[in-house]
Amino acid sequence: MSSAMIDLILRATLDTLYMVDISGVIAALVGIPLGVLLYVTRPGQVLAQPAVNGVLGIVTNIGRSIPFIILMVAIIPFTRMLVGTSIGTNAAAVPLTIAAIPFIARLVEGALNEINPGLVEAAQSMGATPWQIITRVLLPEARGGIFTAMTVTLVTLVSYSAMAGAVGGGGLGDLGIRYGYNRFNPTVMMITVAILVVMVQGFQSLGDYLVRKSDHK
Repeated sequence: MSSAMIDLILRATLDTLYMVDISGVIAALVGIPLGVLLYVTRPGQVLAQPAVNGVLGIVTNIGRSIPFIILMVAIIPFTRMLVGTSIGTNAAAVPLTIAAIPFIARLVEGALNEINPGLVEAAQSMGATPWQIITRVLLPEARGGIFTAMTVTLVTLVSYSAMAGAVGGGGLGDLGIRYGYNRFNPTVMMITVAILVVMVQGFQSLGDYLVRKSDHK
């Protein structure tokens, strides 16, 4: 394999990591609070607002129901307005982030569902405010579930980023299509797949480690 191809593989790997990391971080900053809001605004919860909860639930469900490849195409004008282009890694990070936000939100909501309601009731009986309950009870108790949610999200973003590469998003998906499939080079295709597998395993191992650490808090 030529040094030029090795450089292309290295660049594509770094581009994929960039897309996954930047979209994962931004999606977490929005998706985790959204998941908390979905939980605490339910009827009977500390910030019960059924109307708000209904709207948030509908928006989240709509976001989750749109296939990623369709979402990428549908928001091209928004992507171009935001980053100035509709191709490349920066452009691909926009739909990746939008797709990940509702995904994380529902997973975080599910993690909060696993918390013993008695803990919240005990905090309320001691006069804790809703903010204190969220920050000192709900989030600490759901830490392991939130780490799991982020792990699943990052693994999903790896596959989405490969899909984005097929339509000009760059990264390993683009490399595999252009140099592996279109040029009938199975070696490049196999290397691309191998790197994606290693990437997924790396994110999963890191997530499992963080979950284990949180379980021994």
